[in-house]
Amino acid sequence: MLKLYVNPVYLIPENRKFVFPLLFDLWYVPNANLLEKYQIVSEIAHCDIVVVPIDIARFDSGKSQQKLNDFINRALDLDKKVWLYSGGDYGKSISMNNQVYTFRLSGFASQLNAQTFILPSFVNDPYSSLSKEFRTIGKLQQAQIGFVGHANNSFFKKIKEYLLFLKYNFRRFIGKIQTDYQRFYPSGVKRFLYLKLLKKNPEIITDFIFRNQYRAGVKTEEEKKKTTMEFLENIESNPYTFCMRGVGNFSVRFYETLAMGRIPFVIDTDFSLPLSHEINWEKHCVIAKSNEIAESLIHFHKNCSFEDFELMQQNNRKLWQTHLQRDAYFLKIYSLFKADIQ
Repeated sequence: MLKLYVNPVYLIPENRKFVFPLLFDLWYVPNANLLEKYQIVSEIAHCDIVVVPIDIARFDSGKSQQKLNDFINRALDLDKKVWLYSGGDYGKSISMNNQVYTFRLSGFASQLNAQTFILPSFVNDPYSSLSKEFRTIGKLQQAQIGFVGHANNSFFKKIKEYLLFLKYNFRRFIGKIQTDYQRFYPSGVKRFLYLKLLKKNPEIITDFIFRNQYRAGVKTEEEKKKTTMEFLENIESNPYTFCMRGVGNFSVRFYETLAMGRIPFVIDTDFSLPLSHEINWEKHCVIAKSNEIAESLIHFHKNCSFEDFELMQQNNRKLWQTHLQRDAYFLKIYSLFKADIQ
């Protein structure tokens, strides 16, 4: 069992949405499987790992940042490992010591240190919303790919994304927020252009629904339910789903596609994926360079046998169940750190 020290003063209802994801299942809604592996202790001297309980972005102001640094240094002085959680679209990794580990959703693979762990986007089982059971889709002669989402190439969209980029980085420059820097990336515009490349290729069957706004700009619960069902039904009815980063360098759609036992077709943006020490991601998705998008999909589809095509779908659904749900992911993390501490 791994013993964790957490300052309980932060584990209040108001912090549920900012909490280190593992603590949600240890404190707010206890998970029996995880409680067999992790124990929260009341004394820092008795722990294996010190956990900063909430998103480190909550400590961005000057005094709070010093408080966070002092807490980390105290743990390091006691020769304890430290786990941090950096949420949101950008995030950051803290490189104070090789005993400090950061869990985050996004980042650039070429820039992340060895102490960074990528978190999956923890999604609910889409088949519960669809009231359907998982089934595989047989291979057709042509690759068939779906997408429902925000993709817009208008001039005003480009200007809006750039202004938001400038505003964010001004706040970063003056120290209001502390995240890793990333260059301007108009994801909605690029997504539109890449989808159009696929759509005009006669060797590819496309099933695309373009939205001008995120989540189609829905206002009511009824509209939200309708667009969510359209989104999930599109993934369910197409063997491939187009996945690409948004504001942050990660895709929630990628994990929803795996959860539904479909094949993510992903644009390579120097992203990093979870548990890459254990998972051979090339066996679960198609990763394409931005200058050979259609060619990558066509090549993969032609060279995948009928049997392997359906087996890949089965394995993707299984992978989500055994590695990418929140409890499953932290059981894998437990095995990794327990072996290291022993």
